[in-house]
Amino acid sequence: MLNSTEVVMSTLSSILAKRLSAFNPCRCSIAFLVLVFSSLAAAPLVLAQATPPAQQQSDQAAPDSGGPSADSGAIALPKKKDVPADAPPPAPAERKIKNPEGMPTYSLRVEVPEVTVDVGVVLEKTHQFVPGLKPSNFRVYEDGVEQKVSGFKRVEAPITALLMCEFAARSYTFIYDMRNAAFAFANQLRPQDYVALMTFDMRPTIVTDFTQDKRQFEEAISSLRIPMMSDTNLFDALNEGLDRLERVEGHKYIVLIASGRDTFSKLTLDKILKRVKASQDITIYTVSTGGAMRAVTEGRGGMRGEMRDLEYLQADNQMKTFASMTGGASYFPRFSAEMPDIFGEINQNIRSKYELVYTPLNTKQDGTWRKLRVELVDDEGRPLTIQDEKHKPLKYDVIARDGYKARQEVE
Repeated sequence: MLNSTEVVMSTLSSILAKRLSAFNPCRCSIAFLVLVFSSLAAAPLVLAQATPPAQQQSDQAAPDSGGPSADSGAIALPKKKDVPADAPPPAPAERKIKNPEGMPTYSLRVEVPEVTVDVGVVLEKTHQFVPGLKPSNFRVYEDGVEQKVSGFKRVEAPITALLMCEFAARSYTFIYDMRNAAFAFANQLRPQDYVALMTFDMRPTIVTDFTQDKRQFEEAISSLRIPMMSDTNLFDALNEGLDRLERVEGHKYIVLIASGRDTFSKLTLDKILKRVKASQDITIYTVSTGGAMRAVTEGRGGMRGEMRDLEYLQADNQMKTFASMTGGASYFPRFSAEMPDIFGEINQNIRSKYELVYTPLNTKQDGTWRKLRVELVDDEGRPLTIQDEKHKPLKYDVIARDGYKARQEVE
């Protein structure tokens, strides 16, 4: 049977023979082109038909890297990698723990609090710091229970302090004492110290914010010349100072230079004492003003004189309480010549302390007040005795906070 290609070729040959019989030179070239075109069109068909089946099967041979066999179709299958015999088994899948249905996810954080207590040991008569004490010389009691001291070191570092000065139009004697005390404090500063100056009468005023520039601080003190108001709201000013210092990290100090009298504060004495008691890492030192005038006018009698004497006694008691509650000290000079020595002692007490660290046995974070007591003992556990060069006993004071407020669990 003739295939389609042979039929086409025979048909073209018969047509060409008929046309050649009637030879025409003009048509000869056209016939030749027709013949060439027909031969070219038929060539691919002939080639396609001439491809043997064995050639097509050889194209589907499996590649060297692994592939399909003759009966696996046209999808290449990669070879599996060889696994060494000593390979460790795969790690087990991590077990997922699901909460019971309806129960949300909770996180638990356990903190072990540490309490740091700064302790100053000074001689009662000279207010000199007592060096050379060892960790075994200190006993710390919290709510009457002895605690184990885990950290101990002597601290002498730069200070961060707020100088609070009463600046009111009462008597020039008070202003004179205040300025002398403020300059005596400034003379004790070191380049690394941060200090700020606040004055108060009816309201507190920040004269200069925290700075290490001693000259700027002294210029701020020099600007205090003529006060405007005669009233002194000491409690409100002290509360403002505590608020500002609590935003500063680390241990801070307030040096309060004032008469100690309060006139129209919004806070009562009980409220400001609670506020001082709850303060954290703040120690208050107080220096009274007007001592010379009080020495001259005390005991003159009369209703007015007796009331004034009672007011100053109350003021002295308030200044002492502010200092003792925070582990500071209070001073009541009568002459300006005492100021350098007083601030020399304050400077030494601030910079030279023993730092004790312990983990409280009462681990509850309930926000309760914990009462602290620090005692000095010798190597045999008896009360420590300090003697001078002539072996005479010297009285000393242990200056430390009387307590702290435990952290609330929700904080």
